[in-house]
Amino acid sequence: MRSLSAKDRIAEWTWLDKPAGMLRDAVSRTLRGRRLKDALHGVWLGHPLHPAVVQAPMGAFACAGVVDALPGRGVGERRVTRLLIKLGLLASVPAAVAGAADFAQGHEEQQRTGLVHALTSTAALTSYLLSLRWRASGREVAGIAAGWSGLGFTVASGMLGGHLSFHQATSVNHADAVPHIAPDEWTDLGEVADLPEGSPTRRMAGEVPVFVLRDRGELYVLADRCSHASGPLNQGSLSWPDGSPCVECPWHGSVFRVASGEVVHGPATAPQPTFHTRVVDGRLQALVRRIPGVPAGG
Repeated sequence: MRSLSAKDRIAEWTWLDKPAGMLRDAVSRTLRGRRLKDALHGVWLGHPLHPAVVQAPMGAFACAGVVDALPGRGVGERRVTRLLIKLGLLASVPAAVAGAADFAQGHEEQQRTGLVHALTSTAALTSYLLSLRWRASGREVAGIAAGWSGLGFTVASGMLGGHLSFHQATSVNHADAVPHIAPDEWTDLGEVADLPEGSPTRRMAGEVPVFVLRDRGELYVLADRCSHASGPLNQGSLSWPDGSPCVECPWHGSVFRVASGEVVHGPATAPQPTFHTRVVDGRLQALVRRIPGVPAGG
């Protein structure tokens, strides 16, 4: 309980806002291309990339620690340890870049914790670089000590990463509950004639706020709160890149295809839940689709 409280308190450290803001701005200036950012967020993967790729360096560093702990280590074992550390350092590069992309799209509390997470990871990588240097110069005991120090920082960084993901909900699907809490029967959303043409409006389907769009004779309904960070899609901007309407979240710029909820651009990686629609006596009715990402005709 004490450890959890300590991690919670990091989000209250407002003095971290200035350095976190500087890092966020630096990342934003460096990662400009939308395709690059989509790749780093994991849009192509269907879930965030950083938690997946970070397993490689963590695994390599953990294995290096195990080999260092073996009794009677010889020349072969020492070579294996150095190779594992080098692999871990190399694999840390894509993991760090993907993490930076997610960090830049977080809110203030997430960025405070994210900055400490990044600094702890940096301390781990610095320890491993020192470990390699000291091992190469024949200071094997110092190299082993630095390696174990690096592993300790790696574990601490991993705990903060888990806290960011599961406690502070960084890059998780914020719309996952919609298919389960929306009414399981057709819900009235009002007169079709009251819906403006080509402009989104907000309605309620039971307890779920929904985005409603009337566009060239078609009626679309999807969950209003963005799957990335719960931004209000009804306040977003529309575009028709291929003749089909898309909506861009006003908070972080995620773009969804209105007909299917498919992610067109990140930082969102999870599709937006959509609803079946029908018109009865001039009134729009909606029924949630149980599987997000299903096209309107599916």
